[in-house]
Amino acid sequence: MTALLRKPALLLALAALTGMAMSPARAQSAVTEGQKLAFDRGKGNCLTCHVIKGGDLPGTIGPELKDIKSKYPDRNELVAIIFDETKRNPQTMMPPFGRNRILTEQEISAIVDFLQTL
Repeated sequence: MTALLRKPALLLALAALTGMAMSPARAQSAVTEGQKLAFDRGKGNCLTCHVIKGGDLPGTIGPELKDIKSKYPDRNELVAIIFDETKRNPQTMMPPFGRNRILTEQEISAIVDFLQTL
């Protein structure tokens, strides 16, 4: 038995690190899933309030979603906005998608992946 197999904690850490590194195919899959969620009128529903390139019948209540990566270089800031914009802006009309469990953390992450391509 090798020394590596006798160290379950090391194996778990390696497995976790391996899962954190997204392959290009998985990254594209997350972007595609994020776009589907953002355009889905029953889920993310971003088009109700925002103009998004490629989206049909957008609203104009919120800002146009473009140049997102340059506006929000810190991915965590964008995640926080989608999760609960009321923490940053109590007067917002944007629903707290994470706090109200409209979207899961994984779904929010996928939407952020998509928005960062705009």
